[in-house]
Amino acid sequence: MADDGDYVIESVDAGASDTIPCEAGQVKKGGYMMIKGKACKVISISVSKTGKHGHAKCNFLAVDIFTGKKLEDMVPSTHGTTVPIVNKLEWEIIDIGDDGELTLMDENGEQKTDINLPLVPDDMAKGIRDAWAEGENQVMVTVQSAIGIEQVISFKTI
Repeated sequence: MADDGDYVIESVDAGASDTIPCEAGQVKKGGYMMIKGKACKVISISVSKTGKHGHAKCNFLAVDIFTGKKLEDMVPSTHGTTVPIVNKLEWEIIDIGDDGELTLMDENGEQKTDINLPLVPDDMAKGIRDAWAEGENQVMVTVQSAIGIEQVISFKTI
């Protein structure tokens, strides 16, 4: 007979990936792609002609969506690359902690407490605190998520 303690399930997720495969030639300006393990938004693409080895090369200039750093990558247009799945959601600020932890609520009343004020750009955290004014104003933030990272990317006062 089988021993009941032998088989342990460590994970219960559906196994969905944070990225999807894509041919490099299909990535467009304004789209997203992974460069050096970072989720990036493509700002320009230049395509070189096919050479004696037969592959046109795509030269991508992109910006990291979380840090704003510019990255560059060159990939043959027929080769595969990965594209991150990027989501953006609107949340209302309920509270801002002393260390910059945000308590957020969506339109369904769901609360989220695992996001901090953004570090990039430098003045956004101060702008959010000033706009919120210790609860005097309603402030909505846009939270962008990709590859397991969530970060506030914009805000507006209602």
